[in-house]
Amino acid sequence: MAGEILDNQGKGDVSWNWPSIHPEGRKFGSVAVVLSLIPLFFGWDIIGWPMLALSAGVFAFFRDPERVVPQDESAIVAPADGLVSLISQVEPPEELRIEDGSGFKGLPSGPVTRISIFMSVFDVHINRSPIGGTITRLIYIPGKFMNADLDKASEENERQHFLVERSDGVQIGFTQIAGLVARRIIPFVKPGDMVASGQRVGLIRFGSRVDVYLPAGTEPKVLMGQRIVAGETILAELGSKKLLEGVAQ
Repeated sequence: MAGEILDNQGKGDVSWNWPSIHPEGRKFGSVAVVLSLIPLFFGWDIIGWPMLALSAGVFAFFRDPERVVPQDESAIVAPADGLVSLISQVEPPEELRIEDGSGFKGLPSGPVTRISIFMSVFDVHINRSPIGGTITRLIYIPGKFMNADLDKASEENERQHFLVERSDGVQIGFTQIAGLVARRIIPFVKPGDMVASGQRVGLIRFGSRVDVYLPAGTEPKVLMGQRIVAGETILAELGSKKLLEGVAQ
């Protein structure tokens, strides 16, 4: 189904498939399987079988399913699977605002809406670009490993900033933030690369968070507590400022 055009009128041929495993997961999963086979070889079933089950969990953590990305110029799609844990008005990170000598402009100063998406160890951890355009900044910052669900994690934890700019000048900044368990942020792209909306751009190993900074004058189309899907859920529509309310039930 990869690359096939589907629509809301029934166009497309769809079938369920097992999600692929990212190469990082094949490496970790294979090591986990080998380690679990050692106690099983010696008859230590009480250790070996739980370890083998954990190996399956490692493979599942690195699953990389296909996603159907909305093809709409006004749509900003979710960069991560997970829970909308924070929606707040903040100043974008300094690293995304300051002049860096690259020739590409940074985000303007002033409060914007930040949407924080918390990824548990059960979520898919492949992250995707919210819009199509050019990667104009990719900045890695070492830091702490506090609970990624905390607001201050965006300023103190290990993190990696992305800035994507479309040909019409629209910019979206987003940040991968390591959490309590995560210990490595892995980019798939570099500055200057062209990406499509919903394209895979990186992953964070073992639990984390992604912050998205919406352009001024744009409000979210998602709600606090909502579960969203990377590359498919529309976080916002450019220029839309409609208030949305939801009821938990």
